[in-house]
Amino acid sequence: MARRITGAAFVSLDGVMQAPGGPTEDPTGGFDQGGWLFKIWDEGIEDTLGSLFSGDYDLLLGRRTYDIFAAYWPYAEGDNKPMGEAFDRANKYVLTRGDQDLPWQNSHRLRGIDDVAALKREDGADIIIQGSSTLYPALLAAGLIDTLITMTFPITLGGGKRLFGDGTPVDRLEMTDHTVTPKGTVIATYRPGGTLPPYPPEGPIPSTSDREVERQRRIKEGSW
Repeated sequence: MARRITGAAFVSLDGVMQAPGGPTEDPTGGFDQGGWLFKIWDEGIEDTLGSLFSGDYDLLLGRRTYDIFAAYWPYAEGDNKPMGEAFDRANKYVLTRGDQDLPWQNSHRLRGIDDVAALKREDGADIIIQGSSTLYPALLAAGLIDTLITMTFPITLGGGKRLFGDGTPVDRLEMTDHTVTPKGTVIATYRPGGTLPPYPPEGPIPSTSDREVERQRRIKEGSW
């Protein structure tokens, strides 16, 4: 049976998913709000996370997220040790064009989207994407994500890496489940919903007023 790929992301209301876990996790681009998730931790997402990481799974990671995880989870202690051990056991598939070492046990290099597609066709555990904002546009465009879970927190961060970056395709998503925690976090589950239909014949007819004609002219010349 072919594997399924699930993306699960912590995001702010303005779509930022960068460095939720700690102050030094990912300061790329001058991002200074690292660890934002734990400033507003919501116990209401714990059932979702427990279900997501129950049973067998493999991980699909971008190179930066792999570096973050590999420097933390194998050394986790206390309450985080069981998750670290589970991540140790899981296969880590790293989508990267580089040749850097992947020293964490059970780590495997993928060179491109075609490799992800081939992996998905194989028998094996289902695959979870963690972090790795750069993966989503290409994976969505290739139709490789089966389920997308967003946990959207009632916070705005103003800047940072976003879930849907450059190259995200024009597509529909179908919501299959949703809940709102008492603290206001929106947990929504989506699956692919097909392409966006054309503009409907019954839609509003564009204005042909002189002002609209002039506005369209300015749009074309870049002065609007």
